[in-house]
Amino acid sequence: MKINAEFDQRIVVHSADMEWIDSPMKGVTRRPLDRVGGEVARATSIVRYDPGSHFSPHVHTGGEEFVVLEGVFQDEHGDFPTGSYIRNPPESKHKPGSEPGCIIFVKLWQFDPNDRIHVRLNSNFMKPVPHRNLDSVSVTPLYIDEFEEVNIQEWEANASIEIPAPQGIEVFVLEGEFTESDELLKTHSWLRLPVGSQLKAQAGAKGAKVWLKLNHLSRVDDEISRINNLN
Repeated sequence: MKINAEFDQRIVVHSADMEWIDSPMKGVTRRPLDRVGGEVARATSIVRYDPGSHFSPHVHTGGEEFVVLEGVFQDEHGDFPTGSYIRNPPESKHKPGSEPGCIIFVKLWQFDPNDRIHVRLNSNFMKPVPHRNLDSVSVTPLYIDEFEEVNIQEWEANASIEIPAPQGIEVFVLEGEFTESDELLKTHSWLRLPVGSQLKAQAGAKGAKVWLKLNHLSRVDDEISRINNLN
């Protein structure tokens, strides 16, 4: 299966306008943003857990990264409320679910295969710091290594944003809205720009809060190759 698998192109998905699609597990539905592969896939999705729903215990052979958008995500490692950022590296395992229900933004099979770093953060308790280059931007760092950088940024009202993205960039709107290439991105819209790009955005009248990932798309061919070897 391929969804928005043209990684050399600009892609925008307004996930709030999409229908929910059933997953193999009862009570868990999803909105696919991009996907390469079958049930084992390099994928970016919005996933909704109905109250009391759970997945069976499983190993994340290729790693899993997610942000809790609504409710409380739960597994044997703890309860993770709205605003939590989690990285479960390759070969990690858990039994995910949610008694109260939750919605998460999740990415699968997008790790360096040797990564073994677990990250469990609650961004609600992290104070943003001023961006080193942009006066109208504050940043909450989430993760950085030699392959990628992940953070939450808060853009002031009507701010003009320019961010070089020589190795690609993804932006997911947590709150507010912004315009890019004359297209309005609102809450839970997702933008992917390819290698060699530059993000040029204009924050809306009430600003925007975004999850942002940089410097990672140069390795997408290796990720897809590993998926193809499994399917």
